Order: sequence, then structure tokens, then C-alpha cells
Amino acid sequence: MRNPSGKTHSKSAQKYPERQYYFPAQIVETFIKKGKESLQTTYMAQFILSSLAGAFIAFGALGSVLLTMEIDTAGIMNLMAGIGFMIGYAMVFLSGSILFTEVNILLPSYIMQSKYWISKKLLSFWLICYIGNFVGALFVGFLLNFSGSLHGDFYDHLLMFMEKKMEFTHRGTWGWFQVLFSGILANWLIGAAAVLATAARDVVGKILGIALPVIIFEAGNFQHAVANMGYFSITVLEGFDISWYKFILLNLVPASIGNLIGGGILVSLLLSYAYKEEIDDGVLKEEEEAIDEMENKDELPKAEPAGDPAGRQ
Repeated sequence: MRNPSGKTHSKSAQKYPERQYYFPAQIVETFIKKGKESLQTTYMAQFILSSLAGAFIAFGALGSVLLTMEIDTAGIMNLMAGIGFMIGYAMVFLSGSILFTEVNILLPSYIMQSKYWISKKLLSFWLICYIGNFVGALFVGFLLNFSGSLHGDFYDHLLMFMEKKMEFTHRGTWGWFQVLFSGILANWLIGAAAVLATAARDVVGKILGIALPVIIFEAGNFQHAVANMGYFSITVLEGFDISWYKFILLNLVPASIGNLIGGGILVSLLLSYAYKEEIDDGVLKEEEEAIDEMENKDELPKAEPAGDPAGRQ
């Protein structure tokens, strides 16, 4: 290799190691590309990947309970609960599974293009992932109960976790909004975990990036819809005094709304706006063309494919 003066570089000149992280603009570009890839997968693949994510989060809920049994010190208990849950999120991020909050990664590409606000593809993706997450979590919950591997002490401790998650339901209307606000905080942190995991270029860095926000999220008892699905799914066969009505309408719904606000606006959209001048124009063009292609395929399946529908050269 030659430098501008025409002299050949020596090996000794290469004294700095390769950078081990991506810059913020590159992270947003990765979100955009991943959004396109997720939307272009088949509905069956989306359902399978989202079911796996729900199962992994249920295992994270299981880990948070198992690792905190017989711990009386609050700080150590919160730390171990966060580590337990971090295992579940690490399995999700590293396996390419899809949480319903994956929609937060798709939002920047749609907002920056501004041509389509929320497409049918995005809505169907969100719905499939949401249902798939719950199905996967329930499947793990049923298997755990049928296996007989867990005993009374475990379920007594699990009930404490569920009571913390459901304590807002006794506060009336204001409790519903508290779950929503808590959901904003939860997915702000989980969105930060996605940013840090994407920034890292090696597995150890990704796991550490996931761990830091997830430990805070779990210790703070913030409401994340899929995490709560994991806890609820393990309790569903145990006859606890937690009805489907209470869980879905008074916890899951407001938590889901808060999660979309926390991850979609406070992470994805803010980063996209802040770094929009640094994002590679080629990435944006590819995403816009992909959106055009998907929209035309849905709305005009018999139209001739010749030419760009927007008249671009």
C-alpha cells in the first residue's frame, strides 16, 4: 500500500489496532438495514423468530428468579436479577430473534423517508412479533410446569416478582398511567442495550453492552411487556391470583404503549435525527427503494415493474 507521497507503508507503521466499535451513525445505518431485512422475511420466519425471542425472555425471567432465591440484601438481589434477565436478552440479540419492540428499530427508516408513516407491512410485522413473543413465552411456561423441575420455594419467590409487576393495578386509573410511564423507562433502557450491542463488534462487547442497561431496567422494576409475559407465563398454571384480564388490560397494554414511546422516540428517532447528516446516502436510497418495492407489491401486484414509481432516475 502506498501513501499520497508514493512511499510504501512499512508493517511497523500499522501500530494501532482496528477499532472495536461502530460510530452512532453506523449504528443507525445498521438499524435501517436490519429493518429492511426483517420486513422482507416471510411471515412464518417472523413468527418463528419472535416465538424464539419470547422463549428466551421467559428463560431470562426464570434466571432472574433462580439467581435471587435466598438473597436478603436488596442491592445484591437486584444485581443478580439483572444478570439473570441479561442472559435472556443476550440470547435474543445474539441469535437474531425478534422482540415486538423490534418495530423501534424500523421506525427511523420510515420517519427519515417520511413518504410512508406506518405501512401495512410494519403493522403486520408488529402484530406477528407481539403474538409470537407471547406464544414463545407461554410455551416455555407450560414446559417448565409440566417438567416438575421447579418446586414450591421457587414459585413463592416468583410470586414476589409478579406482585411487584402488578402492584400498580391497585392504584386505579393513575396506576395504569404509572405502568405506561414505567414502560417508557423500560424500553428506553432496552433500546440503549440494542444500541450498545450493535456498537460492539465482538461477542464479549455485545454481552457487556446488553448487561449494563438491562441490570438497571430489572433493578428499577420498570415495565417491559415481553419481560412481563415471561413472568406471567411461568405462573399461568400455578393458580396464582392474577387473572388474564388484569394482566393484559392493566399491565400489558399500558406497558406496550410505553415501550413503543421509550424505544421508538427516545432512542431510535432521536438518534436518527441527531445523525441524519452523517448517515450514508446509499443506505437511505436502498431503504427507500425497498419500501417502494414492498408497497407496490402489496397495492399493485399486477402492475408492470418497469421504472421507478416516483419517477427517479
